[in-house]
Amino acid sequence: MGATKTIHFTAEQNTLATLSKAIGHPARVAIIEYLLKVNTCICSDIVEELPLAQPTISQHLKELKNAGLIKGNVEGNAICYCIEEAGIEKLKNYFADLANTLAIQKNQCC
Repeated sequence: MGATKTIHFTAEQNTLATLSKAIGHPARVAIIEYLLKVNTCICSDIVEELPLAQPTISQHLKELKNAGLIKGNVEGNAICYCIEEAGIEKLKNYFADLANTLAIQKNQCC
């Protein structure tokens, strides 16, 4: 979606699109799942876990962080990453609302 077209949508729609785009790659889903499993880690931990090069992992971490799905704190010469609960909560609420609406509208499709 072009940057100029986003003005036609609500802030919430743009936020959800950004969050969805961030989890739209299997490596990013795997990173989130790994962070859920270990709670916190540094990039080299993820490099050992996933079959991707360190620069690739770093780029995926950057995308997840920019979207607000993870956060990172500097610890020495490394960044310790963990889940950003507010971003996950936004996705959770959106999909819960979607599921609830579908449940209410059950069998009302053409």
